[in-house]
Parts: sequence; C-alpha cells; structure tokens
Amino acid sequence: MKSLAESLDRPTVGLRERKKARTRASIREHAMRLFREQGYAETTVEKIAEAAEVSPSTFFRYFPTKEDVVMTDDYDPFLIEAFRAQPPEISVIEALRRSVRAVWEGLDSELLRNEAYRYQLMESVPELRAAMYTEYRRSIGLLADLIAERVGMDPNGVELRAFAGALIGVMMSVADAHSDLLFSEGGLGRMDQALAYLEAGLPLPARPPRT
Repeated sequence: MKSLAESLDRPTVGLRERKKARTRASIREHAMRLFREQGYAETTVEKIAEAAEVSPSTFFRYFPTKEDVVMTDDYDPFLIEAFRAQPPEISVIEALRRSVRAVWEGLDSELLRNEAYRYQLMESVPELRAAMYTEYRRSIGLLADLIAERVGMDPNGVELRAFAGALIGVMMSVADAHSDLLFSEGGLGRMDQALAYLEAGLPLPARPPRT
C-alpha cells in the first residue's frame, strides 16, 4: 500500500493539491514536534505557524482549531480505498478486518510512532479527550456510509447505525485497554481478534457451576 506522500505524487493529483497537502503536512509535522518539546498547552497556534513558516490565517485554513491538528485522521482515505477494494463475497466485518490490516501495513515505523504519540495526546490532554467523542461519532458516520454503499442499505437506518456503532465500539474498547500496544503488531492482532469475536456473536464463556 502506498504511503500518503507516495499517493500525493501520482499524476492524477494536481500540482495545487500536492502543494496544499504538503503545506498541511508541514504544519502538522511542526506542531507535533513542538507538542513533544514544549507540551501541548504551551504550544500556541502562533508558534506552530512560525515554525512552519506560514501565517496564523494560513494555519486556520488547514486546521480550524489547534485540537484539529491532533484529532484529524489522515488515513481515512486509505481505509475507504481499502474497504471498497475488498471482494463482495466476504462479510462486512471481514472486509473491515482486511482493510485495517492493509492500512496498518502501509505505515512505516516512523508513521507508527507518530500515530502512537498522537493517540497518547488524545488520551492525556483533557480538551482532546473531550473531542474524542465527536471523533467517535464521525467515525460511526463514515463507517455507516461505507457499509451502506457495500450492502445497499440506508446509512441512517437504525440497524446499520447500530452495526457501525458496534464495530467502532469494539475497536475503541481494545484501543483503550491496550493503548501501549495499539500501534504494534500485537495491537493489530488484538484489534483483529476483537472484530472476529464480534462477528462470532460476542459469545461469553459458560459460567462454571457452583460447587
């Protein structure tokens, strides 16, 4: 799977779009570096803009708030592409499992470290933790739209929204419980195991008889 940078070099992506994407990536790269060096609260938009050699107004054209630098997921387009490429004969959950692995395997070690740090920020900074609820809702909507496209259902129907919510909930429960392993092979394995468990119907082991 191609990286974000490689995808931006495709001839189908225009020069203006490539320039905008690189500016956005530069802003985010400098922001994350400053967060590491100075702390999230101490890093202002003005400091980020200065480091990236853009104006604050340019910063806000790419990221409406400082929180968006951390919360925005750059890999959604890759997940969408991978999901749509899955063969129609497999189940929705199997298609998602394969897509998650395809995206994960497309990240090099540096990108995985950056994603681990991004998740660490979301977990540790109070205002980012609050923003995660909005991100969860957005993720459910994105997944519902993708599944609806695949199976021909109404993305706003109760059944499909509940199904998409269950998928996101299962993945987030694993992420919360094993955040230290999330961006590792072990973390990917747990995520895959959780999705397989959901597809099996979430069976709980029988309670042992009392003696």
